[in-house]
Amino acid sequence: MSVKEEIHAQIVEALKGAKFPIKTPEALLSAFPDGANTTCQVGDIKMTAGEAGKLLKGSDFPFKSAKQVADTIVQRAGL
Repeated sequence: MSVKEEIHAQIVEALKGAKFPIKTPEALLSAFPDGANTTCQVGDIKMTAGEAGKLLKGSDFPFKSAKQVADTIVQRAGL
């Protein structure tokens, strides 16, 4: 699995219990198990939900699925 695929899978897994649609950045951070401190890591590459949230725009919301959140974050992070 590539770094991009692994981070994507970790984001989807972290949001498995979230209720969608998620309409705000605050609601998205709250959906992660450890909030903004939830961390995805592959080797030396590490990203917290708080850091990932900075890649999102207001126009990205509402998110309809964990896959949509992960797709947007890994694309913007340039992984």
